[in-house]
Parts: sequence; structure tokens; C-alpha cells
Amino acid sequence: MSTDDILSFEEAMEKYDPVLGFEVHVELNTKTKMFSSAPNVFGDEPNTNVNEVDLGMPGVLPVVNRTAIESSIKIGLALNCKIAESCRFARKQYFYPDTPKNFQTSQYDEPIAYDGYLDIELEDGTVFRVEIERAHMEEDAGKLTHMGGATGRIHGADFSLVDYNRAGVPLVEIVTKPIEGAGSRAPELAKAYVAAVREIVKNLGVSDAKMERGNVRCDANVSLRPHGRERFGIRSETKNVNSLRAVEHAVRYEIQRHAAVLDSGNPVVQETRHWHEDTRTTTSGRPKSDADDYRYFPEPDLVPVVASREWVEELRATLPEPPAERRKRLKADWGYSDLEFRDVVNAGVLDEIEETIAAGASASVARKWWMGEIVGRAKAADVDPGQLGVSPATVVELSRMVEAGKINNKMASQVLDGVLAGEGTPEEIVEKRGLAVVSDDGPLLEAIDAALAAQPDVAEKIRGGKVQAIGAIVGGVMKATRGQADAARVRELILEKLGVTV
Repeated sequence: MSTDDILSFEEAMEKYDPVLGFEVHVELNTKTKMFSSAPNVFGDEPNTNVNEVDLGMPGVLPVVNRTAIESSIKIGLALNCKIAESCRFARKQYFYPDTPKNFQTSQYDEPIAYDGYLDIELEDGTVFRVEIERAHMEEDAGKLTHMGGATGRIHGADFSLVDYNRAGVPLVEIVTKPIEGAGSRAPELAKAYVAAVREIVKNLGVSDAKMERGNVRCDANVSLRPHGRERFGIRSETKNVNSLRAVEHAVRYEIQRHAAVLDSGNPVVQETRHWHEDTRTTTSGRPKSDADDYRYFPEPDLVPVVASREWVEELRATLPEPPAERRKRLKADWGYSDLEFRDVVNAGVLDEIEETIAAGASASVARKWWMGEIVGRAKAADVDPGQLGVSPATVVELSRMVEAGKINNKMASQVLDGVLAGEGTPEEIVEKRGLAVVSDDGPLLEAIDAALAAQPDVAEKIRGGKVQAIGAIVGGVMKATRGQADAARVRELILEKLGVTV
């Protein structure tokens, strides 16, 4: 893998203005595919969810999925778009092994939704409006797995495997207008924008919105221009970035790379780029094609889609509470301060906390676990918290075990480590690791006697009224029991033994 020269981000910002653009692909969670009756299911055996239409067999005809159209209209409405009264599909010539028809059925000059916007709130509360050019319907391609080689890319691979299960899955592609004026906050805005789109489609119920599965993928376009110049620079497009963190890092890296290229006097190449999470760098893909290269023409086998105003308004009436209003309601319901709630949103655990509360935890307990133990581990692993592998049900189970006195907070942290290591449920891990709290008086009294004998001066201080000194004895007992003693019961027994009343 080649490594490009880069400028520091600060140097790049001193000389250039970034211009961004995003194409976010949203896989819809319909039961069947966009133009066929084949199942739309993730994770099945390769090449089992396909039929003649998906494979482009001679003589077959596509049929539009009505639910996919309704979902597309809902997305358009949620993005404050205008909905076309009539639109049509087009054929995009796309000769790749993952498109068995040798073209992709998409929309070109007549998208179903256009001219929208999203107001994006950044971490400090600043609101940045992103203009939406269009949201159009299309079908996904299959999946190529390149075998052999060091990079997992086609270059250097020994051979490639093709899975057509994803071919024909309904997609909505959301395309922004050029985004200017973000300056040094461009990477942060990129992450926040994709997060907002993911939140919207999940809230609508039209997509599972799991980025790790590719339900939401972002193509991030970046170009730079010297300060004061109006004309845009040449852009690069980093393809199929599938985590919020990666979107932020990819935009930042491309800004630094473009700046170094421009500083060297060379032109930026208009091309696609591949993101590498392990090195947080991009590498060259292929020269970027323009629309003419795809030779679009109207799809002859599909009639235009007509969205009557009555139908659109019926769908508008079914839209759920908008995410911004939902956040206000949740903040009030949970009793979080402005800072606490903003931290939750910025950490990307709003949905997880809501699900944890719905599963039976209190708002304070849910926030403590997700913002403490789980977010910290996610940062250490450099993944989004939702990708760490901790479910709301696990958090509820752990918190209940602590509340019941079966384990203490220190043990709960060890149990969480066991969950992440795949050792089983919290109950199973407590049993396997022998982590239950020691609350039986016999072993505790033995440990207390040993701690008092080791620190007779502390015992005298406690008898003399300095009860706060009891912490040293409790600490000795906790050390002797490997942190498994019931600290509250230990304190009670020490005071009884020393004849001290509090």
C-alpha cells in the first residue's frame, strides 16, 4: 500500500478552504428486492437470495417494489425535499462482475425527491445547514470478496468470489449540494451529517441503519481551493465509508493529502479512493467517471412512478416524531442536564440509552453505564459504541446484579470485559470467574480480624471517634477478598466489633 505525502491539518487550513459533498447510500429493509420477489435478508448463505430478475436472465421483466417507493418518499419528506409528481428509472451502464445485468437500474435526471436540507447540530451546539440536491431510488450491487493478497483489494488478489444476494436490494442515494464554509470543522460536520441521516432513516423504520453491515454507506467528496478563490478545486471521492468515525477521519486525511498535492505544484487527480481503517489513509481506486460515461437512458421495462399529492400527504401523516423533537422529549423525560444530554448525543449512544431504559434500567443508571464503562472501551478499541458488542439487555442485567448486591461495581467491570471477550452472559461469567460478592459474615470477620491486627493504630482512631479512618480497614478486607467483599456489610461488622455507634 502506497503512502501519500500529507500536510498537517493546521497548515492545510491556513492555506485552503475545503468544499465537501456526500452521497449516502441507504439500504431499505423491505421484505423483497427493488425489482424482484427475491428475499431481502442479510447474512444468508451466498447466492441463495437471487432469482432470474436479479441475475439478468433473458426475457425477464422487473416489477417495482411499492413499499420501497413509499420508503423513498418518506425519506424525501424527512429531508425536507420536494417530491416529484412523476419520475422514472434509468439504466446506468455499469460493467462490473457484481452487477449481473451489466447495468444498474437507478434514477438520473428525474429523482423522486429533490431540493431539501438538513440542519446539522455540531458538538458545541452550532447549527450548520446542509443543502440536499436529490434523493433517488436505485438497486444495490452484489458483493465481491477478493481472496489472497495483502490488502483485501482486487489488486494482488488470487481470485474473487461473487455473492449476488445483495444485487437488487433497494437503495436510496442521498446527494448533497456542494458544502462550503465548514472550514476546520469539515471533518466534524461530515461525521455529524452522516449520523443525522442514519438517525432519520432508523427513526422512519425504513432501514436497519447498521453501518457495520453496509445498510448506510457514505461516499465522501473533498476538494480544496485557496482562500479567496470562488472556483472549486478538483475533487476526490472516498467510497463506501461505513462508520461515523471513519467518515470523519477520511475527510480529514483527504484534506491533508489534497493540501500536500497542491503545495507540490501538482494537480489533484479526480478519482475514487479506498479508505483503510487500519492506517487511516486512502489509496487510489480508479479515475472518477462523469455522468456521460455511464450512458444513461430511460429504463424501457418500467413505467414512470406517479406520486399523487394525496398519496404523499398520506405518507407524510405517518411520519414519526422528528429526531430533533425526539431529543428534546427524551432530555426532559430523562432529566439530563444540557451538558449531560449533549455528551450522550455526541458519544452516539442516544438510541442505546433509550433501549436500555426501555429494557428496565433507570435513566441515570443507563447513562452511567454507556457514558462510563462502554464509551471508554469503545474509544480504546477505536470503534463506535454501538459496534462494541454490548446490548441494552446486558447492561440491564449487569446493573440489576449490582443493585441486588450479587456483584459490586469493580466486579461488574470485570464481567463486562468477559462479555466483550465472548465468555457468555453476565450470569455465566460471574459463575465461571467466581466473582460473586462475599457477604457471609464468617469469612468477612476473619478478614476484618486480620486487617485490625495489621493496623492497631487505625482501630484506636475509630474507637476515638474518627470513624472516617474505617476506610483503611475496609480497604484491607477488600484486598484480602480480592475485591469481592460486600463493602457495606464489612463497614457494619467493623463498627460492631469495635463497639462504635454511628
